[in-house]
Amino acid sequence: MRIDPDGRPSVTAGRIYVAGTCDTKGDELGYVRELIEADGVPACLVDVSTRQADAVRGVDVSASEVASHHPEGPQAVFTDDRGASVGAMAIAFRRFMTSRNDVAGVIGLGGSGGTTLVATALRALPIGMPKLIVSTVASGNVAPYVGPSDITMMYSVTDIAGLNRISRVILGNAAHAIAGMARQRMPPAIDGVAPRVEDKPAIGLSMFGVTTSCIGKLVDMLQPDYDCLVFHATGTGGESMEKLAESGLVTGLLDITTTEVCDLLVGGVFACTEDRFGAVARTGLPYVGSCGALDMVNFGGRDTVPAAFASRNLYVHNASVTLMRTTVEETVQIGRWIGERLNRCNGPVRFLLPEGGVSALDAPGQPFHDPEADAALFATLEATVEQTEHRRLIRLPHHINDAAFATAAASHFRAII
Repeated sequence: MRIDPDGRPSVTAGRIYVAGTCDTKGDELGYVRELIEADGVPACLVDVSTRQADAVRGVDVSASEVASHHPEGPQAVFTDDRGASVGAMAIAFRRFMTSRNDVAGVIGLGGSGGTTLVATALRALPIGMPKLIVSTVASGNVAPYVGPSDITMMYSVTDIAGLNRISRVILGNAAHAIAGMARQRMPPAIDGVAPRVEDKPAIGLSMFGVTTSCIGKLVDMLQPDYDCLVFHATGTGGESMEKLAESGLVTGLLDITTTEVCDLLVGGVFACTEDRFGAVARTGLPYVGSCGALDMVNFGGRDTVPAAFASRNLYVHNASVTLMRTTVEETVQIGRWIGERLNRCNGPVRFLLPEGGVSALDAPGQPFHDPEADAALFATLEATVEQTEHRRLIRLPHHINDAAFATAAASHFRAII
């Protein structure tokens, strides 16, 4: 650790990469690099232009050099098809950035195309690495750009098309922000080291509002020995949890709430990707999972529910969230999908079947109580999962939010961690 001129300790190691299309945004990118260096942090300007392969003056890493990292070479990037070129440069830039060993942070500037290009690389960088994008699309839905990563998005207000009284301030704030992140970088994730709290290993847990009681009990039981990282099962929440698992930043998972699968298969708004459970399969991490909230599909307000589902069992959770009960046929599909992916997991796996209900709404007297649908789910899982010494399904005669269920889940986790 070095001491900055102002006397503050700094953990900056390496340099900040400033990325964008220098053929159209060279002045703005150069301005950002200049301010970062004025803050005492080394900076490197990377050109990810796709309309020309010629070097641009003042650039530290040319577009040609970045493009050379594409698996098919620069010719895959510099084409007459702009869309294909941007996609190819995104691949090249991701490979370029992940090959660096001197990254203290990354800042990118762009419109929709440039944001997509830069974000592709930033999502591949470790959690905790400072990452910021100044973008014209940052005031809208940024989920496709941020994904499961910790990218900071800053709205550019004006287009990134010259330096003016507005853009100078916005870009200046962004430059000082990324410099500050790098200079005062928090220790977690440096060199891939997992974050620790009092030297406790970190574990991931998945939660939804209707399984909060279960996860709260689990955290109370496990936090004396583990740093418990709870992820909201909203699609990106599950992705984030698995990204940390694959990055080596957690040592095990209590994936109690797998509801994102329902939205993927039935068409809800909190869908996981086809790669759900993929990190578990690839890493072999100790894994305890369950059927949390597999009784529901999520939509927005009541008026957003597709007309095809108008006659279904719907529950208005609040003005912005409407839930739909999964049917027997859907739970069979869900159970088969999960079971097939559990079969790819060769590490220690325990998947728990709460016979008393899978969510707060799935209990006697509650609107989603449906023993037949739950029974179909459990039977399908048992028929699909190839049980071994290390991969086991376990029926528990408890509701998922019962204290006895949480106690059993914690016990199975401790047995395999």
